[in-house]
Amino acid sequence: MTNPAVRELLDRSNRLGADPRNTNYAGGNTSAKGSETDPVTGEPAELVWVKGSGGDLGTLTEKGLAVLRLDRLRALTTTYPGVDREDEMVAAFDYCLHGRGGAAPSIDTAMHGLVDAPHVDHLHPDSGIAIATAADGPALTKEIFGDRVLWVPWRRPGFQLGLDIAAAYRSNPQAIGVILGGHGITAWGATSEECERHSREIIETAAAYLKNHGKAEPFGPKRHETLTDRKARAAQLFPILRGLASTDKNQVGHFTDTDVVLDFVNSERMPELAAKGTSCPDHFLRTKVKPMVLDTAPDAPLEDVEKRIKELHAVYREDYRAYYDRHADANSPAIRGADPAIVLVPGVGMFSFGANKQTARVAGEFYVNAINVMHGAESVSTYAPIDESEKFRIEYWALEEAKLQRMPKPKPLATRIAYVTGGGSGIGKAIAQRLAAEGACVIVADRDAENARNAAREIGNSDVAIATTVDVTSADEIQKSIQEAVLAFGGIDLIINNAGLSISKPLLETTEQDWDLQHDVMAKGSFLVSREAARVLIAQGMGGDIVYISSKNSLFAGPNNVAYGATKADQAHQVRLLAAELGAYGVRVNGINPDGVVRGSGIFAGGWGAKRAAVYGVPEEKLGEYYAQRTLLKREVLPEHVANAVFALTGGDLTHTTGLHIPVDAGVAAAFLR
Repeated sequence: MTNPAVRELLDRSNRLGADPRNTNYAGGNTSAKGSETDPVTGEPAELVWVKGSGGDLGTLTEKGLAVLRLDRLRALTTTYPGVDREDEMVAAFDYCLHGRGGAAPSIDTAMHGLVDAPHVDHLHPDSGIAIATAADGPALTKEIFGDRVLWVPWRRPGFQLGLDIAAAYRSNPQAIGVILGGHGITAWGATSEECERHSREIIETAAAYLKNHGKAEPFGPKRHETLTDRKARAAQLFPILRGLASTDKNQVGHFTDTDVVLDFVNSERMPELAAKGTSCPDHFLRTKVKPMVLDTAPDAPLEDVEKRIKELHAVYREDYRAYYDRHADANSPAIRGADPAIVLVPGVGMFSFGANKQTARVAGEFYVNAINVMHGAESVSTYAPIDESEKFRIEYWALEEAKLQRMPKPKPLATRIAYVTGGGSGIGKAIAQRLAAEGACVIVADRDAENARNAAREIGNSDVAIATTVDVTSADEIQKSIQEAVLAFGGIDLIINNAGLSISKPLLETTEQDWDLQHDVMAKGSFLVSREAARVLIAQGMGGDIVYISSKNSLFAGPNNVAYGATKADQAHQVRLLAAELGAYGVRVNGINPDGVVRGSGIFAGGWGAKRAAVYGVPEEKLGEYYAQRTLLKREVLPEHVANAVFALTGGDLTHTTGLHIPVDAGVAAAFLR
């Protein structure tokens, strides 16, 4: 970074983007103008650095900036073909770039380049959008700001909007910025510090006006009470909702029950206002034009609620298709799916959905922004979002479609949610890491809370992996753990029964306690986890996978191994039994039979290795080599090899396979499946 204007721009952007009162995630853009030496001519070149397409202000770096020549950008005004063809101008921005690298210019580039001010901010603050979406927004803008902030009527983002703002700037030297009807704000300044100050002035002045002049209950009186056990009800509803929201394309979910959301969903006017939809383009591009609203009593019987949800979902899909048909023309992209992205449930909260956890979470955050906007607009006026036809023009904009097409191809397990028992170490940890690497959201379930947390942290943030503490011998703990998983991601698709322990003793030394412990953890534990998870899988109606990490010992009668071998045989037959029972729901149940996983194994590190080494008469540190030499391939089996087999079963190539056991033992002839 060589230009001080860039450093100032990034610092300003990060400060503004760090505060959700200023703008939402990935919303808005900022710019700075300055001079650099043209490496070809050696002469000064006037440039504009502007946040590129798809970036986020709070985390913006220099790589996220598009850099353009101001002379070439402004020369586009002479060739601008008019509003009807302004989409062509985005491609023209590429011919204005200075050098290589950097981000692709966004649709808002024109407003930054055409406004003569050295520094420009375009933001989506809730307070500003509340004024922008008020029915009498122009009069409110005048009342709140005088001639210091101007009103610019709604216009779809693009070159013409840039011309409109530039004209307002030239004609009103006293102004510090504008309210963009239905959209947001734009501010400017001679210095980066002044520009930021002006942005904050607009945001804070609007917020203060709403606070001091707004009526107390813009959503009307409370109609519903929040359920005291709303988390439990949310966990019951989430798999049903996720399955329906995944009718066209599989989705991940996010649940929000903040005070802002509960105040809205419990209010008398929520259905009326929700039906109006959102207004700011950044909002409805992520939330769709309007949410699905559940109209049953919060404490209605679950079976009645489920029936009503399915009815409302069918109506929502019909309405969305009708919306598409009303506005689509021969050049419109194909419909992208008719399922809701936001579902509002009185007494419980909000469910949001997306192609991954971050997208689902951000969709929920954007709808919270929309709630704040509706609250502000209704408190001083009437909420009046942009017309439905304008929403469609943006949602099915050719430029938006091109942006979606540029996104990388999803990973094989994208949208799938994996629950891995014993995931804090050894084989379970390797499985959790592999599934996450292939795109899955992962719940690391382990009796050791610290191991679970560490394993989840190694995988990534809470959009990718979470930890849950569970003793698989306890039905209550499993129920609680599965509920945590559902509330975190919306449901479960892959269940990996991996938790286990090993007791190596001759028959006469095996106690009743040994037998019970071995069977409680693995046979009973796998049964309890599968039973609780199956409730979710059936409610979702999306199929799914249950994988048992069994053992070669489920088939091979090894010495001094009666408790362990018997419980592994129990697990192996559970695979067959559940495959037969759950196939009707599209759930596949398969098993993996590893052998001799010494290195990285929690079981072997816990004393099992020493006991098995003693049985075979080899040093413990040589046990892995010993196991390898007795195999046909003469190769040692590691945790990642088991993880590879789990992915092979769940990654999409074996869609018609169930009831199978895959050996991962480097070839033990005595354990061949017969």
